[in-house]
Order: sequence, then C-alpha cells, then structure tokens
Amino acid sequence: MDCIIIDDDETARLILKQLCLKTNRINVLEDFCSAIEAIKFLNNNKVDLIYLDIHMPTFSGFDFIETLKKPPKIILTTSDKNLALEAFEYKSVVDYLVKPITAERFSKSLEKLDTFSHFEEEKETIKIDENSDFLYVNADKRLVKVHIPSIYLVEAKGDYINIKTDGKNYIVHSTLKKIEEKLTSKIFFKVHRSYIINTSEIIDIEDNSVLIRKEVVPVSRSNKNDLMKKLNLL
Repeated sequence: MDCIIIDDDETARLILKQLCLKTNRINVLEDFCSAIEAIKFLNNNKVDLIYLDIHMPTFSGFDFIETLKKPPKIILTTSDKNLALEAFEYKSVVDYLVKPITAERFSKSLEKLDTFSHFEEEKETIKIDENSDFLYVNADKRLVKVHIPSIYLVEAKGDYINIKTDGKNYIVHSTLKKIEEKLTSKIFFKVHRSYIINTSEIIDIEDNSVLIRKEVVPVSRSNKNDLMKKLNLL
C-alpha cells in the first residue's frame, strides 16, 4: 500500500516512516512538511493512504482533506485529543492517532485500515430472488445466499448496514431504505430510523425499546403504535 506523510514536524515524519518500514506493508513514497507541496505531488501521483497532521501552519489537515475531490484513506496524526469527533465527519478518515505514536497503537491502526478497506470492497449488494425466501448479499467479493426468515435484526451504521442472522452477520454497503424494500414479509418492521426488526423475534417490550435476542433496540415514538398493532396481543 503506497502512502505519503504530511507533517510539519520532521521528527514526527521520521517516526512514522520507521513504523511504516517495519510493517513491510506500507510503502512511503514521499513525506512533506507542507500540505501545499503534498497537493502538488498528488496532482500527478496516486496513493492509497495519507498520514496527515491536523495542526500545520497556514493550512490545516482538515483544510487539506477538503481540497481533495476523491481522497484516499487517511489516518490523522495530532497532539490534540479533542478533535476526534470533527475528524470522523470525513468519510475518508480511517483512524486518529494521538502523538507520541507508539508501535502498539500504530499496529491497531493497521487493523482498522484492513477493516475499512474490506468495507470499501463490498459494493452495493442486496439482490432478492423473486418468489423465494432468500436474498443475496455481496460479501468478500461473492454473492452469499441468506435465508430471509433467519434475519432477526438490521442495523444502519453510516453508509453500511449490519444484517444479523442466525448463523452470521453481514456488513453491506447499502442503506436501510433499500433493504426495507427487499424485506416485504410482514414479520419485518422498521422500528427506528436505524433499525429493522423481525417481530417474531421480540422477547420483551418496555417503554420505547424492544428486546430482540439479547439486543435492546430503540423504538421511535412515531412507530410504536404501528408496532403494537402488528403484534398478536392478548
């Protein structure tokens, strides 16, 4: 994986270069003390990853990200612990490393990088076999057949959804709305903007939440009355 390092601190750049070298996975093409110089490089070169300092003179890391039309994966590096929430507003940001960066924390960031890359590869992905109890999801670059009644919960997480079944969970690049259109069976119900449940799996209902298997799922006030109407109440 080819990367560049952008940091106005020479020592910080050297530490990152050494950490990358030890992995045998990250190839550092160049390092820059200036975001402007890095932009010039990226105009003619492609990279998979950027290690990017947030606080730099005249041009912050966030400013830099906003100049990129199609940013690669980015791992932010900073001495400031208080910008994580703002940092993860950018979809390209994989991790947030607080200086001084230890070898152990650097290693964990590579695990996050692997997970992020895996999700990116899972393109849109839900197909349904008409007149059947199965749908197909794109997982690990192959279509996997999923028995629809085995789905007990679907949870939205950003640009992805987590389809939870009896046997396995599937992380899919899609939206809750799209899978809701596929789950036409009456047993499925959208209880919240981030959740679809299999109503046959409800164990308990209390206030504005339901217990599905071992998971507590919120129910929006606007959907609670419709949910109660679907249930076979005594």
